[in-house]
Amino acid sequence: MVFLAPIPTFYDIVKKKSAQGYQSIPYLVALFSCMLWVYYAIVKTHTMPLITINSIGCVLEITYIAIYITYAPKGARMTTLKILVLFNLVGFSLIFVWSYFLTKGSNRVRLLGWIGLAFSVGVFVAPLSIMRNVIRTKSVEFMPFSLSFFLTLNAVAWFFYGLLVKDFYIYLPNILGFAFGIVQMILYIFYKYCNKVPEEQKQHNVGTIRVLEMSSPAFPSADLSKSIIYDQINGGEAQRDAYN
Repeated sequence: MVFLAPIPTFYDIVKKKSAQGYQSIPYLVALFSCMLWVYYAIVKTHTMPLITINSIGCVLEITYIAIYITYAPKGARMTTLKILVLFNLVGFSLIFVWSYFLTKGSNRVRLLGWIGLAFSVGVFVAPLSIMRNVIRTKSVEFMPFSLSFFLTLNAVAWFFYGLLVKDFYIYLPNILGFAFGIVQMILYIFYKYCNKVPEEQKQHNVGTIRVLEMSSPAFPSADLSKSIIYDQINGGEAQRDAYN
C-alpha cells in the first residue's frame, strides 16, 4: 500500500507530460533500500516477506524512475541517470563485492544488517525538515495526516515482524519510524486549527513544499522518506528551474 502512494503523482506527470519540478532522488533512494533488503533477506534466509515485498518495491520504483526520466527536463534526466549509475549500480555493487568476498556466514549477515540499519535510521530523519516548517508556520497544509498515520502503522507492523523473527536489524529502526510518526500526528492535531500560512510568508520564509510519497514498507524511508519526501522549492518558479 505504501509503495502505491506515488501513483497519483506519476499519473499527473504522465498526463501533463512533464516532471513539473519533482525530484527523482526519493525514488532512487527507495530503490536502493529495496535492493539492499532483498539481498539481506536472501543472505539471511527464512525471510520471505522481506524478499516478496521489497521485490515488488524494486519493480514499482524502477517504473517510477523510468517515467520520471521520460518526462523530466534534460538536466534533471542526466542527473537522475548519473545517480542511478553511481548510487544504485556502483554503490550496491561495492556493497555486494565487499560482503560476498570479504565476509562469510554470520559476519556477512551482520555487515548487511548494520548497513541497512544505518541507512534506515538516516532516512527516518528526513521528516524533521517538514516538522520544523509545521512548527514555524503553525500550518499542517503540507503534512497530510492520513499518510503519517499509515506509515506509522507500517512501522508498527514491521517492528512486530522483526520482534517475532528476532531480527534486531528490522525491529530497531522501526522503533524510530514509529516515534517520528507519532510526533507528526501530534503536531498535526496540535496545529490543525491554526490559521493557514499567509501567501507572503510561504513565498519568502518557507517556500512551496511539495509532498512526495515513497517508501520501503519494511523501512519507510526508504520513506526518504520515512516514505515521505519533502521537496522545498524556496523562491517559487525561479528556484524550481534551478533544480531542474
